Amino acid sequence: MPIDDMLSELAESKATGALKAGRSGTVYLSRGRVCYVECARTPTVEELLTASGRITSHGVKTARQTTAATADGGEMLVRRGVLSRGELQLCVLGATLDASFFLFGANVPKPRFREGDRHWLGIHWFFDVPGLFRECHRRRARLDRAWPSAELDSHPVVPVRRIRSRHVMLTALQWEILLNADADTTPVELARKIGRPAYPTLLAVREMAAAGLLECAESPAREKPPDLPKRVAGSAPRVATGGGGGRPAQSSFPQISGDPTDVNLLIRLRNALEAFQ
Repeated sequence: MPIDDMLSELAESKATGALKAGRSGTVYLSRGRVCYVECARTPTVEELLTASGRITSHGVKTARQTTAATADGGEMLVRRGVLSRGELQLCVLGATLDASFFLFGANVPKPRFREGDRHWLGIHWFFDVPGLFRECHRRRARLDRAWPSAELDSHPVVPVRRIRSRHVMLTALQWEILLNADADTTPVELARKIGRPAYPTLLAVREMAAAGLLECAESPAREKPPDLPKRVAGSAPRVATGGGGGRPAQSSFPQISGDPTDVNLLIRLRNALEAFQ
């Protein structure tokens, strides 16, 4: 049974507990909303925190044992000054979105729901189930735009020995990936090794493949955009002068209004452009 179907049913019934997807992962819910997700393929919050140096593995183990009954381990870490509340929330956000991408859509033989089960860190973020599904689709589309082939996802990361361009610009994550690539570790395994979320690591690998920095098969064929219609002589749009009592001038440019939909679209475009800088 697809875990997505069962998760949607639990969301509609406002369930609270843990949906166990066998050994693949666990989805924690509170009154029908997801509060945390774990996936066997992605680093957990605990692994991300220890990799960042904010807490040791022994410290995580001690905190987990201390707060197992109360499920408020996150609050305890904040009170002790291990990390701020904002850092904890962002870590939970990143780990949940990461695990959701790799867990959702999987067919699980016998998913089971354990009512009342809670994660030891407690609740620090809420996600509505349809919103998580939409985010997973958006992330998949972004991967395909970077490199429209899943071949690299399961193959070891192998940097090329010689690049064709004279200059290369890398992000901090891409630099870490190249430094730790050993021609034997896949992107997801590499993410756990360097203490980074799996999805951003996978996206960085595809972007480097598109830039010609990784060994891979031939570049996958991208979908060809439709041809633009040919312009016929004398078919250019004209703008009326609007003189006398005739019709008002009409522009060939699209109308722009103050409709909230237009404003929201512009904001999203701005945010996307800023993300590429």
